[in-house]
Amino acid sequence: MNTLLKGPIREGAYDVLLSDLDVSEVKRFQDDSIWPYFERLRREDPIHYCRDSPYGPYWSITKFHDIITVDTTHGVFSSEQGISIGDVPEQYWTPSFLEMSPPKHGEQRKTIRPIVAPENLAKLEGLIRRRVKAILDGLPCNEAFDWVDKVSIELTTQMLATLFDFPFEDRRLLTYWSDVAATTPRAGHEVDTWEKYWAVMSGCLDYFTSLWNERKNAEPRADLISMMAHSPATRNMEAREFLGNLILLIVGGNDTTRNSMSGSVLFMNQNPPELRKLRENPRLVSSAVSEIIRYQTPIAHMRRTAVADIVIGNKHIRRGDKVVMWYISGNRDDEAIDQASSFIIDRKNPRQHLSFGFGIHRCVGRHLAELQLKILWEEMLNRRLDIKIVGEPERIASNFVHGYAALPVRIMA
Repeated sequence: MNTLLKGPIREGAYDVLLSDLDVSEVKRFQDDSIWPYFERLRREDPIHYCRDSPYGPYWSITKFHDIITVDTTHGVFSSEQGISIGDVPEQYWTPSFLEMSPPKHGEQRKTIRPIVAPENLAKLEGLIRRRVKAILDGLPCNEAFDWVDKVSIELTTQMLATLFDFPFEDRRLLTYWSDVAATTPRAGHEVDTWEKYWAVMSGCLDYFTSLWNERKNAEPRADLISMMAHSPATRNMEAREFLGNLILLIVGGNDTTRNSMSGSVLFMNQNPPELRKLRENPRLVSSAVSEIIRYQTPIAHMRRTAVADIVIGNKHIRRGDKVVMWYISGNRDDEAIDQASSFIIDRKNPRQHLSFGFGIHRCVGRHLAELQLKILWEEMLNRRLDIKIVGEPERIASNFVHGYAALPVRIMA
């Protein structure tokens, strides 16, 4: 669906009092009905204060350029109190470098940056392509299967295992930990309390602590654990800080790529003329990758906390206020992106999007995410795969990670 939604869903978004509008409701992300709510905020109140929500009061920043302003004004909008709209209870708090200010943020970020540097991506490209070929060649024809499980999760989890030099046979643990870490405990879910959440995360910490102890006493290697174990900026981290950085790297390395891979198949099915363009001109694949990532917006929001009073758009944001940058809304802002609600793979400025954030906290692994998606589509085009959606996508129940739990497809012979 997009912001041109008609009928009861769109009417519902405009029937509610503006002062009562809460775009954080998870169900609207899960049933894909969130778009007209963001449309209304962009039109009527782009810097909107919600007084009452399950997460307490918060500001919504919904337009492209306002989001960039918040994301780059680091002296006022801090990530130190959390990066998602929900507050983590203090006893379960695990800070990562994304939730730190300079200079510590930059020092820890610099530690892991070499693994996604251009020279290392060049080394990884051949490995990624071999894995993509093997997975695509092993898919069934004329038989329904789950694209999320067979392709998106498998490719991204294999890459995460490589980056961590994680035991390959246990790589699906990385997916499990990512899924738990990226959602708030809720009723009806396997992890429905913070105590259960912490039990899962403690298991993650125990596993990685064993790897850390092995590598800190060995010669430095080119994997993330060894890099952190040998860097002056990270080798003396406390356990919770180590876990926080692990969660950041696992979720960051998994969700952007995984959900863009799934979304790409859905969007091409929904927009046959765009798929036809790509098949007729495979050189558009890089542009298509950027458009897929924009249109999917795998991380729906990032949160900051104001550390000083500030006025933006004639709104007075006070020190201590929670401020949520809705990347998913900014990426549909027609005043910044032409025909923003349409999926157009050859648009003029395809890299003009918010999906990776801006400023010092911009996604460090963005080029690796783009590379994996690019190779996947190159190989799909080489095989002329005709992939059809054969059921409704199952979306994740989250207002933070915007993605898919399942996507039923069939490859037509």
